Amino acid sequence: MSSNVPEPIAAFIDAVNRHDEDGFLDAFTVEGAVDDWGRVFSGRAAIKGWSDKEFIGARGTLSVESVSTADGKITVIGDWRSNYANGLSKFVFDVDGDKITRMTIREG
Repeated sequence: MSSNVPEPIAAFIDAVNRHDEDGFLDAFTVEGAVDDWGRVFSGRAAIKGWSDKEFIGARGTLSVESVSTADGKITVIGDWRSNYANGLSKFVFDVDGDKITRMTIREG
Protein backbone atom coordinates (compact mmCIF):
# COMPACT_ATOMS: atom_id res chain seq x y z
CA MET A 1 0.00 0.00 0.00
CA SER A 2 2.85 2.45 0.69
CA SER A 3 3.49 2.72 -3.06
CA ASN A 4 0.08 4.40 -3.36
CA VAL A 5 0.98 7.14 -0.86
CA PRO A 6 1.68 10.43 -2.68
CA GLU A 7 4.69 12.59 -1.97
CA PRO A 8 5.59 14.27 0.29
CA ILE A 9 3.66 11.96 2.62
CA ALA A 10 5.41 8.76 1.43
CA ALA A 11 8.81 10.25 2.33
CA PHE A 12 7.41 11.48 5.64
CA ILE A 13 6.12 8.00 6.57
CA ASP A 14 9.47 6.48 5.58
CA ALA A 15 11.25 8.96 7.88
CA VAL A 16 8.86 8.17 10.74
CA ASN A 17 9.31 4.43 10.33
CA ARG A 18 13.13 4.88 10.33
CA HIS A 19 12.80 6.98 13.52
CA ASP A 20 14.55 9.79 11.63
CA GLU A 21 13.85 12.84 13.77
CA ASP A 22 15.41 15.36 11.36
CA GLY A 23 13.57 13.88 8.38
CA PHE A 24 10.32 13.98 10.37
CA LEU A 25 10.78 17.59 11.50
CA ASP A 26 12.07 18.78 8.12
CA ALA A 27 8.87 17.50 6.47
CA PHE A 28 6.92 20.40 8.05
CA THR A 29 6.85 24.04 7.00
CA VAL A 30 8.30 26.53 9.48
CA GLU A 31 4.75 27.29 10.69
CA GLY A 32 3.69 23.63 10.49
CA ALA A 33 1.44 22.12 13.13
CA VAL A 34 0.41 18.78 14.57
CA ASP A 35 -3.13 18.37 15.88
CA ASP A 36 -3.07 15.24 18.02
CA TRP A 37 -6.66 14.60 19.12
CA GLY A 38 -7.27 18.33 19.64
CA ARG A 39 -3.92 19.16 21.20
CA VAL A 40 -2.15 21.47 18.74
CA PHE A 41 1.62 21.83 18.55
CA SER A 42 2.80 24.61 16.22
CA GLY A 43 6.33 25.20 14.99
CA ARG A 44 9.40 22.98 15.01
CA ALA A 45 10.20 23.27 18.74
CA ALA A 46 6.64 22.42 19.83
CA ILE A 47 6.37 19.54 17.35
CA LYS A 48 9.72 18.19 18.51
CA GLY A 49 8.67 18.38 22.17
CA TRP A 50 5.50 16.42 21.41
CA SER A 51 7.31 13.94 19.19
CA ASP A 52 10.10 13.27 21.69
CA LYS A 53 7.54 11.60 23.95
CA GLU A 54 4.72 10.47 21.68
CA PHE A 55 5.97 9.94 18.13
CA ILE A 56 9.62 9.54 17.07
CA GLY A 57 10.80 9.22 20.68
CA ALA A 58 8.20 6.50 21.24
CA ARG A 59 9.80 4.48 18.40
CA GLY A 60 6.53 4.60 16.48
CA THR A 61 5.84 2.94 13.16
CA LEU A 62 2.92 3.37 10.80
CA SER A 63 1.66 0.56 8.59
CA VAL A 64 -0.49 2.13 5.89
CA GLU A 65 -3.85 0.46 5.27
CA SER A 66 -5.54 3.01 2.98
CA VAL A 67 -4.91 6.37 1.36
CA SER A 68 -7.28 8.93 -0.11
CA THR A 69 -6.96 12.43 -1.49
CA ALA A 70 -9.79 14.96 -1.42
CA ASP A 71 -10.15 18.73 -1.10
CA GLY A 72 -6.37 19.18 -1.14
CA LYS A 73 -5.86 16.87 1.82
CA ILE A 74 -4.18 13.48 1.94
CA THR A 75 -5.72 11.03 4.41
CA VAL A 76 -3.85 7.96 5.58
CA ILE A 77 -5.48 5.27 7.68
CA GLY A 78 -2.93 3.04 9.31
CA ASP A 79 -1.94 0.88 12.21
CA TRP A 80 0.19 2.93 14.59
CA ARG A 81 2.49 1.02 16.94
CA SER A 82 4.74 2.70 19.51
CA ASN A 83 5.91 2.65 23.09
CA TYR A 84 3.31 5.35 23.83
CA ALA A 85 0.08 4.48 21.99
CA ASN A 86 -1.19 1.82 19.60
CA GLY A 87 -4.10 1.32 17.27
CA LEU A 88 -5.80 2.21 14.05
CA SER A 89 -5.36 5.92 13.40
CA LYS A 90 -6.36 8.47 10.80
CA PHE A 91 -3.73 10.98 9.72
CA VAL A 92 -4.97 13.92 7.63
CA PHE A 93 -2.22 15.95 5.97
CA ASP A 94 -2.47 19.46 4.58
CA VAL A 95 0.45 20.09 2.24
CA ASP A 96 2.02 23.05 0.51
CA GLY A 97 4.32 21.91 -2.27
CA ASP A 98 6.71 19.39 -0.76
CA LYS A 99 6.04 20.31 2.90
CA ILE A 100 3.36 19.47 5.44
CA THR A 101 1.51 22.45 6.87
CA ARG A 102 -0.65 20.41 9.25
CA MET A 103 -0.96 16.81 10.37
CA THR A 104 -4.22 15.96 12.17
CA ILE A 105 -4.41 12.67 14.06
CA ARG A 106 -7.69 11.04 15.04
CA GLU A 107 -9.10 7.58 15.62
CA GLY A 108 -8.97 5.47 12.46
